[in-house]
Amino acid sequence: MTIQIYGIRHCDTMKKAFAWLDSQGLEYRFHDYQKAGVPTAELRHWVERWGWEALINRQGTTWRRLPESEREVADAEAAIKLMAAHPSMIRRPIWVDRDRDRDRDLLGFDVEVWEKALRR
Repeated sequence: MTIQIYGIRHCDTMKKAFAWLDSQGLEYRFHDYQKAGVPTAELRHWVERWGWEALINRQGTTWRRLPESEREVADAEAAIKLMAAHPSMIRRPIWVDRDRDRDRDLLGFDVEVWEKALRR
């Protein structure tokens, strides 16, 4: 199984996800989209999969610090541009299993959901 984890290294939720993955003995590759950005193709896939509203972390400091005019996202294209410019506003972690059907990608960290994904 090739697991690709997208997120930000120093995020508390990411730390929990890393600890869980390590406790399960799972190998994974990590893509820090704060440092390396997010491939547009991945952003588009995630928007198609979960919707842009679910991808934007409105609780985070990046979102709250944006000017009100930038937070008025009207559609998927505007959201993709905003997330590409400010990747730390993307909800995390994102689990992508490259060995399986892409419908098994996961958004956010939930132990029960992740455990279920491993059993599939």
